[in-house]
Amino acid sequence: MRCPFCNAADTRVIDSRLANEGDAVKRRRECLTCSERFTTYETAELVMPRVVKSNGIRQPFDEEKLRMGIQRSLEKRPVSIEAIEAAINHIMQRLRATGDREVASRKVGEYTMDELRELDHVAYVRFASVYRSFEDVNAFREEIDKLEKQPSPEVRRMQLSLIPGSEASSESSAVTKAKGKSKRQPD
Repeated sequence: MRCPFCNAADTRVIDSRLANEGDAVKRRRECLTCSERFTTYETAELVMPRVVKSNGIRQPFDEEKLRMGIQRSLEKRPVSIEAIEAAINHIMQRLRATGDREVASRKVGEYTMDELRELDHVAYVRFASVYRSFEDVNAFREEIDKLEKQPSPEVRRMQLSLIPGSEASSESSAVTKAKGKSKRQPD
């Protein structure tokens, strides 16, 4: 690493620590030429796959475009910013996990619909109506009928999970413990 003060190539690492919740390494360095000290951050460079649109055009993945589409469908809906960011991160993780250099825009849309289905049914139908180009009321009705057969996101969050350690099970177990404490007789 070059020294930012004298541009010398010889520097040494004095100290290394994890930063940003373990997503980066913070290194304290010293220049062997001018003895100045400086800090660097090392992070993994995670390359998102390129998106192949239905007309064959390839373009870089645009996180902001994804965020705007999700926010537009969630407009005036009771969903927190944290939940939106978590959904965006989950979509991006799934895209990186494919291991492909290119991914069809259809797959990005399907992943987005999966996340919106979990966040809010109204937002899901809004997004699906544009994404799937609903042309009549029957297409809306069919999608709503499918949603009615599934538990709502609120109900799903309160259900016990079959996988220990997941969010739903920890929330539900906290509720169960709280109810259990209120039923106990005083000692």
